[in-house]
Amino acid sequence: MGRKDAGTTKLPVDQYRKQIGKQDYKKTKSALKATRLKAEAKRSAFGIKDVFLVVAAILFFVLCVYAFFYLNLSTELQLDLEED
Repeated sequence: MGRKDAGTTKLPVDQYRKQIGKQDYKKTKSALKATRLKAEAKRSAFGIKDVFLVVAAILFFVLCVYAFFYLNLSTELQLDLEED
């Protein structure tokens, strides 16, 4: 008896999904395609955060190279002064 009652009632979530499906079906194919392309472009576009991370990585690399050469040259200069 419990199974009969459970099968006849529909969950509100299922009804909601069915309504959304009907509304989506009413849209034209070109509108659906445009919506899909817009969402895809939004996902694949570079954000400000991505650009900032790339610029920060480049600046960090340049700073490391600069520090390496600075430390190498400063120790060579000190060695030259000590020899005199």
